[in-house]
Amino acid sequence: MSPPGMDVVATAGHVDHGKSTLVRALTGMEPDRWEEERRRGLTIDLGFAWTTLPSGRRLAVVDVPGHERFVGNMLAGVGPVPAALVVVAADDGWSAQTAEHVAVLDALGVRHALLAVTKADLAATAPVLADARERLAATSMGEVPGVAVSAVTGRGVPEVAAALEALLAGLPAPDRAAPVRLWVDRAFPIRGAGTVVTGTLSAGRVAAGDRLLLGGREVAVRGVQSLGEPVGRAEATARVALNLRGVAVEDLARGSALLTPGAFRATSDVDVLLAGGGWGSADAPRLPAEVVVHVGSAAVAARTRPLDGAAVRLRLAGPLPLRVGDRLLLRDPGARRVLGADVRDVDPPELRRRGAARARAAELSARPGGAAGAAADLARRRVVRTADFTAMGWPVPEGAAQVGPWLLAPGLPDELAAALPDVVTRYRRLRPLEPGPPVAVVQRALELPAPELVPVAVRPPLALQEGRVVAAAAGLPPRVQAAVDGIRARLAADPFAAPEAGDLAAAALGPRELAAAVRERQLVRIAEGVYLAPGVEAVARERLVALPAPFTLSQARAAWGTTRRVAVPLMEWLDARGVTQRLPDSTRRLR
Repeated sequence: MSPPGMDVVATAGHVDHGKSTLVRALTGMEPDRWEEERRRGLTIDLGFAWTTLPSGRRLAVVDVPGHERFVGNMLAGVGPVPAALVVVAADDGWSAQTAEHVAVLDALGVRHALLAVTKADLAATAPVLADARERLAATSMGEVPGVAVSAVTGRGVPEVAAALEALLAGLPAPDRAAPVRLWVDRAFPIRGAGTVVTGTLSAGRVAAGDRLLLGGREVAVRGVQSLGEPVGRAEATARVALNLRGVAVEDLARGSALLTPGAFRATSDVDVLLAGGGWGSADAPRLPAEVVVHVGSAAVAARTRPLDGAAVRLRLAGPLPLRVGDRLLLRDPGARRVLGADVRDVDPPELRRRGAARARAAELSARPGGAAGAAADLARRRVVRTADFTAMGWPVPEGAAQVGPWLLAPGLPDELAAALPDVVTRYRRLRPLEPGPPVAVVQRALELPAPELVPVAVRPPLALQEGRVVAAAAGLPPRVQAAVDGIRARLAADPFAAPEAGDLAAAALGPRELAAAVRERQLVRIAEGVYLAPGVEAVARERLVALPAPFTLSQARAAWGTTRRVAVPLMEWLDARGVTQRLPDSTRRLR
């Protein structure tokens, strides 16, 4: 069964401002996991603690390091977490690392936060509260509630818990039906159990027995824990530990992601829009050629290619499972600057022509999100596999056509159907003796990725026949039609007087012309070099009816008034069609 609901917050703030001490006072747990951290009183890596608030709401806290040397670890902790507990010490006030952590939260677009002014037993808190709230108001977090607290004396701890209750009550509900993307922040072996990973489950649900993707391979979830207790299933939002079957701890690292199979697209090229000012503004420093991209607990180096304005293309050093709508954090480690970036395309087009970058930037800037953005993106792609499109993070637009595994932009089938007659006409103009273009030719002409999409464009009077797109009444070229009319006129007077090879050559009716006449049902091919008029079967049978049964080939030839050159293949043709039956003595009878 699933555990009760849970919320997750991450701490943020300068080193020595009392983040870990406050977490201990709130939870009664030691968040620092390393002996060195406890000995030095310095959080180096991510710490984790949890508690049950007075209302019964369960709260997990990701405690991050505050020292500037460990900002990468801090980013791994806050990346997947929806809310922050910003800590500022009363005796020190707002500091450089406070500003850097808040800049991170702002770049990530964090909108839910609580300010705790710690060490209230050492200095006046009102000025620091006022200053910090004013600074936070200019960020994505806006007007933030603030509480003064002394973890040492216990003063204000209940108020922090109550303020957390109010903060958590206002968080948007997580999407528990969404696919799982669990960013790993720890991976370690347990004797007798195998490999265990931990992370913040921000969407979806995971249960024992589930199969998830890890770097392109499927792994099985042997067991699930949440807040130190085994559970049958964990649902977002939650801190979880997963016991994985058949995975070595060496195969995992911070930043690895466990994914619902087929739900995400791993990409190394991504188009983004820079969020807010920073590098994108006119008076800001130039966007660095190389940055570190942070998302979830992952950190990957990337090269930047400014397109125009706030639009940038990123070339990642390694692929990441990204979706449209993800918020990335771009960090310039040398200058200690960070900037948020919203993912707009995880499968961007190549930019080859002059002006393509600027046009692409305009397209990205104008493209909305949600269903309207999905429709615009699908219109550009025209045709895409449905699974690939949804893995990019787009919903299937209303009016899109689905053909097998393929998704077609709204209106595209009508557009293709309107273009197809011209394709058929041009093909028959070049090859007048063929009934129409093969499906493969139509596929190329309409720029479709697969032949099974061609029927979408075929509408009357066009039809699919024997692997070709043909017109209902394609007809023969005028010269060929005139020659065939001449042959048919002779056959009308004498139905079994098949023209000789010389007659056909004189009429310029070669194999291709005769095949076309047969396809148009204007002649019937009895055998090689023997062509008669349609309806000859009925005429032949009518003349045989008068013969006594059984009859010989000679009797049939006389009844038809033709030569042996025609009579022999005609009789075999009638045998094959079930009009006549050959007896053991080589005579025939009508069936």
